[in-house]
Amino acid sequence: MQIDVVGVKFRHGIHTYSFSPNGAKYALGDNVIVETDKGNDLVTIVEEDKLIDPSVLEEPLKNVIRLASADEIKMAEENDKKASSFLPEVREMAKQSDLEMKIISVEANFDFSRLTVNFTAEGRVDFRAFAKKLAERYKTRIELRQIGPRDAVRYMGGLGICGKECCCAQGYGQSDHISIKMAKNQNLSLNPNSISGVCGKLLCCLAYENQTYVDALKSMPKVGSMVETKDGKGKVMYNDLLNRKISVKFEDESISEIKEYDESEVKFERK
Repeated sequence: MQIDVVGVKFRHGIHTYSFSPNGAKYALGDNVIVETDKGNDLVTIVEEDKLIDPSVLEEPLKNVIRLASADEIKMAEENDKKASSFLPEVREMAKQSDLEMKIISVEANFDFSRLTVNFTAEGRVDFRAFAKKLAERYKTRIELRQIGPRDAVRYMGGLGICGKECCCAQGYGQSDHISIKMAKNQNLSLNPNSISGVCGKLLCCLAYENQTYVDALKSMPKVGSMVETKDGKGKVMYNDLLNRKISVKFEDESISEIKEYDESEVKFERK
């Protein structure tokens, strides 16, 4: 039996999460209060209700409680700004505590019943005493969350090597599995400086066009293989995967130039 869900996003999140509308109807852009394992929070509806198979859910489905009031929306915005203003002080407190960690951001849930401090670190950090200091200072529950370099750049922002805002900061790339094979598929230089982003990890954009390259690789001959052309038999020297063109060097030594052909003009054994 299928169940009804809506998709929501948290204020500082990029991922969409499924919640039960609990029998109510909500429109795109509605601000609603939802229940979570860490207490209630304010989120935005980004996908209208739809039926799904419950087997695809990774966690038990939680409920949308109700529409958020105008006062709750205003309170969430004010608490968000207040939490952000704590960032310099929290960084100084971490420094004074001699913790090997870099504080990236400070967030509050909508009613300020919890502060979340996001940080990066090379290894594990014992932050129990630090969390206690923060709780005493800000009079609320504290959660310290260690995040990876991609998430750190998403929070802080920046420009990629293309000159545009980093993909992660725009909400792209975080869900993609990115591997060095994608760079190989796209005939890119494997120089780390060329295929790494601001975070030091592989560029998120490697995942965007990868399937196009994979499909092209399946339908085109391998570099180094022999093919038949209208001008004779030759070896594939290079594949222009996006334009589906093949560069061929001929066995016939009287043809010294390397010629380029459309994929449809070349015959080869397809696997």
